[in-house]
Amino acid sequence: MFLTTKNSRIQQVHFSEIKDKSVSLFIKREDELHPFISGNKYRKLKYNLEEASKQNEHTLLTFGGAYSNHIAATAAAGFEHNFKTIGVIRGDELAANLVEVIKTNPTLKFASEHDMKFHFVSRSEYRIKTSSEFITKLKEKFGEFYLVPEGGTNTFAVKGCEEILVEEDKQYNVICCAIGTGGTISGIINSSKNHQKVIGFPALKGDFLQDEIKKHVLKNTNWSLNTNYHFGGYAKISEELITFINNFKRETNIPLDPVYTGKMLFGIVDLIKKDTFKKGTKILAIHTGGLQGIDGMNLVLSKKNLPQIK
Repeated sequence: MFLTTKNSRIQQVHFSEIKDKSVSLFIKREDELHPFISGNKYRKLKYNLEEASKQNEHTLLTFGGAYSNHIAATAAAGFEHNFKTIGVIRGDELAANLVEVIKTNPTLKFASEHDMKFHFVSRSEYRIKTSSEFITKLKEKFGEFYLVPEGGTNTFAVKGCEEILVEEDKQYNVICCAIGTGGTISGIINSSKNHQKVIGFPALKGDFLQDEIKKHVLKNTNWSLNTNYHFGGYAKISEELITFINNFKRETNIPLDPVYTGKMLFGIVDLIKKDTFKKGTKILAIHTGGLQGIDGMNLVLSKKNLPQIK
């Protein structure tokens, strides 16, 4: 048996910025599912590991940037369940001084300590990573492998994410989720109830995720995307967001990552302050983990002389 089915705890949020508002906010602590295979990565990898085993594949190959939550989680999952892992990493310049890079990059250091092998490619090569020619070259280099897409999103990932919501969660009127590749929210939409509204908060600029989500959503139309809280795009951050994340943790004891969940919670709190939701609304926000990325982000913030995420 690989990653088992789990239900995470729900924590009510008491935060000063919304204390006078007549809605209630709760967070589903998916970040607590596993110490290393955190949040939605746990859900996305669960059935992919099972499928790799059924196909009698012993190596997992996947893609990501140098600070990718998915790279770290895949390395940990492979290590725990006896799969070899290969990470195709965006940025061939990183290979020039690999020993130093691994030593100073928290994500790659963690993945390396969990026996992941790296293959660094240029940004132009990375853009064609899903092409059959590129995959063929990878198989020529590494032999047969089970391919897990960037971010982990495929049919098996969506199936795993359908297990985030359970029957008891039907009491919530609004379900909120941060979005990267669209797999997590697709699973949530599929398992949501008709009376619930699902709101996605993309971490990337643009509205292209609508079509990606529609590929995986079965029939529900009770969802929408709010594209106002990406802070300039993927992994972009501001001093305002850092201050919010630090204040939120200080008051609630809930850590937020700056790429996904931090932006989503900023958006939810802002919408509550603007009285977007009806009185009495019960909001459930999904904490998708990703906390390993804080150390890497703090390195970037330090270089820019910005405050650290605490």
